[in-house]
Amino acid sequence: MKLQNPFTKMNVKQQLILLFLVLVIPLFILNAYGNNKAGQILKRHVTNAYIELNKQNFKLISRDIETINKVTSTVFQNSMIQQLGTTKDEAILARVKNYEKIEVMLSTYSQETDEREPLYYSLYVYDPDNAYFFAPYYPESKKSGVYFFSNDKEKPEWFDEAVSRKGNGYLKLTNHLSPPVKGQKDQKTLLYVRAINNIYQGGTIGVLAVSNVDARIAESLKTVSLPEGEIYFTDWQDHILTTTEAGREGVLELPPELDPGRSAIGVKDVITKDFIYVADYNYVLQQKLIYKVPVKALLQQQNEIKRVILVISIAYFIVGLIIILYFWRSLMTPLQKLVFFVRRYEPGNIVPQSPYRKRSDEVSVLISTIYDMARRLNDLIHYKYNMDLKQKETQLSLLYQQINPHLLYNTLESIYWKSTMEGNTVSADMIKDLSKLMKISLSRGRELITLEEELEHATAYIKLQQNRYDYAFRVEMDIPEHLYSVNIPKITLQPLIENGIIHGIKNMGEDGEIRIIAEESQGVLYIRISDNGFKNVDYDAIRKVLSDDSSNSPTGYGIRNIHQRLQLHYGPEYGLAYEGRTEGGTTVTVSLLITRQDD
Repeated sequence: MKLQNPFTKMNVKQQLILLFLVLVIPLFILNAYGNNKAGQILKRHVTNAYIELNKQNFKLISRDIETINKVTSTVFQNSMIQQLGTTKDEAILARVKNYEKIEVMLSTYSQETDEREPLYYSLYVYDPDNAYFFAPYYPESKKSGVYFFSNDKEKPEWFDEAVSRKGNGYLKLTNHLSPPVKGQKDQKTLLYVRAINNIYQGGTIGVLAVSNVDARIAESLKTVSLPEGEIYFTDWQDHILTTTEAGREGVLELPPELDPGRSAIGVKDVITKDFIYVADYNYVLQQKLIYKVPVKALLQQQNEIKRVILVISIAYFIVGLIIILYFWRSLMTPLQKLVFFVRRYEPGNIVPQSPYRKRSDEVSVLISTIYDMARRLNDLIHYKYNMDLKQKETQLSLLYQQINPHLLYNTLESIYWKSTMEGNTVSADMIKDLSKLMKISLSRGRELITLEEELEHATAYIKLQQNRYDYAFRVEMDIPEHLYSVNIPKITLQPLIENGIIHGIKNMGEDGEIRIIAEESQGVLYIRISDNGFKNVDYDAIRKVLSDDSSNSPTGYGIRNIHQRLQLHYGPEYGLAYEGRTEGGTTVTVSLLITRQDD
């Protein structure tokens, strides 16, 4: 099926509205798509930046913990501490001095010279014999020291866990450095706990606990600035060890996609609807550093850009609407008035004055042109009306003028009968042939006559010529009777026969011959008029005369007239064609389409 253009069913008003929507709707679609794509790209780029920042941050924290681990290793190998398990048989004074030396050593390690948060190294030793009964047992989270306990009531809750790890250090968030008692200060802190084994005798000497690690890690966390973001340092089970969020504790809820699975070391990131998560983890250290950044805060700057773009889009929409309204008023209103005029206009009615003449645009030109065309159409109608009147007057005048040829024809008939009665037969025959020429020339005003009538006209002409000049030339005709009824423009054959006589056989006497042959082929009538003249003929010049459209040519007017009349009646492929005969002379062929008066 042939596809139809849907716009052909819409008027210009609807097409303008559609054009406006086509221009505006894609703008908002592209705006929404661009904002969404820009948001995704921004999230991805910012997330990548946070990944690198998280790696560096995690390295700093790991370096601090590694430093703590090295210090604990140094304490681990100290000879005074390794001898703690063998000093119970010493004198009290020796035990006191040893205790003081260890206190000084731990206090020395706890002092910081770079203005950073201090770490407090404390040694907890199980003393079932109560050999160090003189040592005070009031551990605090921000104080270093050596603490001996002799029973389970005084044993810290994390002590056995540290012993079970056999010298491997780990981080532990605790609420109590020792069992709580009435009046005890807040002891909540993040510990780095490591059991100290006896190098020489085996077994566990005690547990070294480094407190205030959360403050040290918090220092590293504060070096990172996240827009309204949160930073969490957790263990492998997502228990919050320290965070930038005050008062936040417990287990951190994370998206399932952030689970490291079987991966031991690495970084994972997840972008949810509300937050961007970046987690750097280390299974060996059982630690995670997690960034949690709200997408809203991240995209706040982009939202400002979105608002600017939205304002520009709305301004574009308003400007486009104003332009459409302007063109509506400037274009559609005049066109609608023009349509109203065209629908009501009837040829011949008075045309009002053209509107919008002060404008010089195409619409004004169109309207003025249509009004002018309507006026010219009115003038043409009046002109045609006047011409019809003049034509009728001319036809009436022609009818009057035809009375004279008829009068001449009737007079010739009267002379013919008088000459016959007086015995002048030759003159009578010439008068009779001349009257036939007059009769056929009139043909009752017809342009097309039958071939039979045209042959009668040509025969009358030939007899006149033979009687006038006593020509002795011969004339042969071969015309089938069934072609007599074919239509042919009148006065077609006579000029051609005249040319054959004058230019061909005029001076040949009895040797001169004119042959007229007619035949039919595929609906076309061919009439060939031949003479046996001996003069040289320039056929190229004849063809040029026939094809010359100028009516001012001094020669060949007769044959050109016949040729043009044939082509006007039957078409350009018909007409006259001249050619030479092999036995001498010239043949002119008349070709025309076979039609009859009954067709």
